[in-house]
Amino acid sequence: MRFLLSLLAAMFIAASPAFAQDKLGKPEVYAVWPGNPPGHGKPTGPEKVGNEGGQTGSWSNISEPRYEVYRPAHPNGAAALLLGGGGYFRIQIGSAKDVAAKLAAAGITPIILYYRLPGDGWNADAPFQDAQRTLRLLKAGAKRWGLDPARIGVVGMSAGGHLAGMMATRSDHDFYAPIDDADKQSAAPAFAGMIYPVVSMRPPIDTTQTRKKLSVLPDYRDFYSVEAQVGPTTPPVFLAHAADDPIANVEHTLRMFGAMKAAARPVEMHVFEKGGHSWGAGKPGTLVAQWPDLFLAWLREHQLIPGR
Repeated sequence: MRFLLSLLAAMFIAASPAFAQDKLGKPEVYAVWPGNPPGHGKPTGPEKVGNEGGQTGSWSNISEPRYEVYRPAHPNGAAALLLGGGGYFRIQIGSAKDVAAKLAAAGITPIILYYRLPGDGWNADAPFQDAQRTLRLLKAGAKRWGLDPARIGVVGMSAGGHLAGMMATRSDHDFYAPIDDADKQSAAPAFAGMIYPVVSMRPPIDTTQTRKKLSVLPDYRDFYSVEAQVGPTTPPVFLAHAADDPIANVEHTLRMFGAMKAAARPVEMHVFEKGGHSWGAGKPGTLVAQWPDLFLAWLREHQLIPGR
């Protein structure tokens, strides 16, 4: 297992943009599960890394759920579990690495999760099992990485935004049976960044691949509509979206904002006029490239990272 994870990390570094490698360095790679993961199913072939068009930097056929920890040059004790998008049939790791570099530069420890995908043949709730388990592992092992367990949050994009939203709103629901002491940890993140997220499984915006992959689950329209799960303990949420998003209608973010306001929970929303979908950290000079700095300012306002 350890050899396989090292090999996979090497493959990823080789496939990543040079600037991301330079800024982040080599990650520490850890398995999410000590043995076979819960649930059922598996990919039919080896892991794949896309290298053309919109698939560039995306991973699929995830066979070994794992997470990569990148240590910032000047850590401040906060951490973010990064959940790349891809409709639950692939994961945009390249975009996640771009965001990781921005966070690491601000002293936040970024952790990138390679979660199992329903589109690869795994059970449809596998992403939630992997993310919940990883968040608990990070809290249980916080001392190893110099982290404050009370300042570990989640940041997700597109389908990863949906996953982040579910972690923020359904931490009271165990997606798997406990297996060790790490599972005694709370599964609640300190904050959630939802970037061009898929939020709702309800019409008329239920047109995403995310919804299609989850539609086999019981009561999926209600249970997996994040806006329907917001409650009095939902942590602070940061939302960013482009008004012209052709994949995840901006209404997803508007619904989440409305649900947070109705529950009197802390929320900040930024809707940019242009930007489309899948912009990661944002191309320099574009409107959407403002979001990482806005996010960092928001974290400071909530005293989750130092400074004002």
